[in-house]
Amino acid sequence: MRSSHSRLVPALVAVFWTAGASALAQTPTYRGIGRAPTDQEVRAWDISIEVDGKELPPGRGTARDGAPLFAQKCAACHGPELQGSPLAPPLVGGKGTLTTTRPVKTIGSYWSFATSIWDYINRAMPRNQEGTLTADQVYALTAYLLFKNNVIKEDDVLDRQSLPRVKMPSLSPQLERALLPR
Repeated sequence: MRSSHSRLVPALVAVFWTAGASALAQTPTYRGIGRAPTDQEVRAWDISIEVDGKELPPGRGTARDGAPLFAQKCAACHGPELQGSPLAPPLVGGKGTLTTTRPVKTIGSYWSFATSIWDYINRAMPRNQEGTLTADQVYALTAYLLFKNNVIKEDDVLDRQSLPRVKMPSLSPQLERALLPR
């Protein structure tokens, strides 16, 4: 009997200590470390774009606008033909590979929403220069990538109204009906 208590007591102490530490960590008092962000700081970091695109900013771009931008800002990592490199994955190809043992996950084969492409470029590209692209540049690069994946035409204009309406090749009809605007 004694041996079961000797195991139980340390376990209970660990549970209560963890619960107490967790609750303390979630209190609004920082005890002299840092400060709460201002509303303006929170808004500046609130850049997420949902699949319906309601948060997209004004701007516009075409694949023709995006081609020189891609050459200047993206090709060094993704390759001049979007084929990928040791630094970054390919951005074209892969259609029909998702059900194979070696799927190639690219914009044309894997991404379900064009708005997610815009969001990713806006928040994470170019590497080590994140957040430096204007909305027009992000629309243009998104258009270029979609054009190179045969999703849109070279002169199609992407903006906050048209981008959410782009039908991606990997989008299931169920998700389309549930999430995309009509």
